[in-house]
Amino acid sequence: MSGCMQCGKALTFNEVGAYRKFVNRGSESFLCKTCLAAKLNLTVEDIDRKIEQFKAQGCTLFV
Repeated sequence: MSGCMQCGKALTFNEVGAYRKFVNRGSESFLCKTCLAAKLNLTVEDIDRKIEQFKAQGCTLFV
């Protein structure tokens, strides 16, 4: 797994999962939470909340 395709920041498993969940399930390049939030016009906190919801639902894209 490489870094964010916009800013180069190292990515976490959940950041990769969030990009796959919100943008493209089959993607091989990703955005960090900060860049993804900007792209989707959300806050990082919004993305964190959604990650927690998906985790609670048992989504395997998140740990």
